[in-house]
Amino acid sequence: MFKKSGFIWLWISALVLVLDQWTKSLASAALELYVPNKITEFFNLTLMHNKGVAFSILADQSGWQRYFISVVASLIVVWLLFWLIKNKKVQKLQNVGLALVIGGALGNIWDRVVLGYVVDFVELHYQGYYWPAFNVADAAISVGAVLLIIDAFKNKDESSAS
Repeated sequence: MFKKSGFIWLWISALVLVLDQWTKSLASAALELYVPNKITEFFNLTLMHNKGVAFSILADQSGWQRYFISVVASLIVVWLLFWLIKNKKVQKLQNVGLALVIGGALGNIWDRVVLGYVVDFVELHYQGYYWPAFNVADAAISVGAVLLIIDAFKNKDESSAS
């Protein structure tokens, strides 16, 4: 069953999870909390602890969000895993997208469950406008989501052409 399924693509999820946790560990050891370290004119390394979700939404809540977000994210990961395993191995774009999202989600779930917050440290800015800090897991989730959207349009075009 697994030989012909998208299961084989889970190595990407494992790689994302390892890279995410490794870079967060390095950032936590080398950076001071909330102190920007300028790398270029538009790129800082700034250690931040995010108790919310994307863009720090819900970060100001009393703590319930830690468990709620962890449970919801875990359920989504299980659903994505079933989707990936159900897929055929040759559905490369969709499988890579799913694997990236799964790996990124697992990295952030790990932080939230173990630490109580997600470690963010990459900060991009331009002329006083700052993109919210993020990490390898967030980048993997974003790239994976874009790949899934591209795949959906690609499949829509292919099915309407036939």
